[in-house]
Amino acid sequence: MTNRGSVNIVGAGPGGALLAILLRRRGLQVTLYESRTDPRSDPGESGRSINLALADRGIHALKSAGVWDAIAATLVPMRGRLIHQQDGTQSLQLYGQRPSEVIYSISRHRLNQALLDVAIGRHAEVKFEHRLEDVDFESGTAQLRDIRRGQLLNVPMHPLLATDGAGSLTRRRMAALGLIAADEADLEHGYKELSIPAGPQGNYRMAHDALHIWPRGNFMLIALPNADGSFTATLFLPKRGAVSFETLASPAAIERFLHTEFPDVYGLMPHCVTEFQRHPTGFLGTVYADKWNAQGMAALIGDAAHAIVPFHGQGMNCCFEDCLAFDACVERTTSWESAFEEFFASRKPNTDAIAAMALENYFEMRERVVDPKFRLQQTLALELERRHPQRFIPRYSMVMFHHEISYLTAQQRGLVQARLLSELTADAETLQDIDYERATLEINRELSPISGDGAPA
Repeated sequence: MTNRGSVNIVGAGPGGALLAILLRRRGLQVTLYESRTDPRSDPGESGRSINLALADRGIHALKSAGVWDAIAATLVPMRGRLIHQQDGTQSLQLYGQRPSEVIYSISRHRLNQALLDVAIGRHAEVKFEHRLEDVDFESGTAQLRDIRRGQLLNVPMHPLLATDGAGSLTRRRMAALGLIAADEADLEHGYKELSIPAGPQGNYRMAHDALHIWPRGNFMLIALPNADGSFTATLFLPKRGAVSFETLASPAAIERFLHTEFPDVYGLMPHCVTEFQRHPTGFLGTVYADKWNAQGMAALIGDAAHAIVPFHGQGMNCCFEDCLAFDACVERTTSWESAFEEFFASRKPNTDAIAAMALENYFEMRERVVDPKFRLQQTLALELERRHPQRFIPRYSMVMFHHEISYLTAQQRGLVQARLLSELTADAETLQDIDYERATLEINRELSPISGDGAPA
């Protein structure tokens, strides 16, 4: 872009901070506005942050921006799902089959702190406690309130980049003005954050190299490790119904539910009843918008454009991939409007794809992971990848470990592979029962090789 001016970014979470870093590198003057206080000087909001899972797409973006080293030390690797049955039995389901095929647990708060340090170190200006209140496309200005001084500021939209999250005021205002059509599809489930403290010597009290899942059909508990020996646990539960946040109202009912459903971890959560009562019930939903920009003045990026449910661990990774893609569009185009349009055209099919896959993965995590047929198909998928590494890559692996493969390609190939796995395991109980000659014929016929750039050859 030849006009090297300035940009205003609303929302200084991880996505906004990374975007600021990328655009500063391009020579643009960047001002970030954030309604909350500086996260580098406060402990964060208890009960409001699902631990983030960092995978290859996010790692690629961080490395491309030159900030990987700033956060690498805070990561805790997880090599698979550790499934906890109600009878106390456990089983580990590996994410992949190579040493590098792990995902990383990280605190959103710590990640945000690190990225802001880098952004400010690269001379991005960050104005905390500045809340967006309105956007006016006729005058081309955004109204922001300086909360500490009680002043209303008019900020030019030249442009305004909105990384203000799933509840984006920018998006809602654009929709109210008829500039875009947007829908917020609420999931019938919500979440509560609980905690599993570290042991007396700061030691982990469960396996620290796994994402723990307690699948219970219509609900589940998960736990991700933190660097200090603790775990952040999240309970996903219907908001209404026989077993729901609505019905679990009394301390006795909460304690009975947690003890009955999660007996092997209940004793490791000494504050779970109090946390259940005090922590807010988090919203889960998917945001769909038919456009992400308006009049060359404002654009939606990350959750503001396409928030997804957290069940594929891709919300942050997708947002970081957005930032990298947007930065590339800025490089290739000559106006903000053309950059916005190219960004939308390239990303929308992929964000729709991961939104659908994230919803599917919720059912998988809370129910299918304990099904013997599903476990056989997952094991077979890894075996077929070993035999046909250029053609058969499990869908989960394509999403989590191959940033060069688009979400849309992963979704499309995943549908073909799911059908093949179902057919190959229809009459099988173990891998020894699989007809591998048939599998090879079907794979060669239906799945073209994946080239080095991630596209089917």
